[in-house]
Amino acid sequence: MFEKKDVAKRISELMLSIGKEVDDSLAFVQASCSPDEYEAYKDFVSKIMTSILLDVLNPVYQRHPDIKPPGLL
Repeated sequence: MFEKKDVAKRISELMLSIGKEVDDSLAFVQASCSPDEYEAYKDFVSKIMTSILLDVLNPVYQRHPDIKPPGLL
């Protein structure tokens, strides 16, 4: 995915930023909603994060391993 390294690097940065925002939203929902709403939202967030990792980031890092941030699984 993404032959051009500069495009791959920017997509990586954007997806990591989006992932952080989505992850941060969990704390907001937990503090603002019922436990049932939080659990439903957490399941939804899990699907988003899994898709970002498996469908976007892993293919990018497979093609351009040198742009993978240290510590990212």
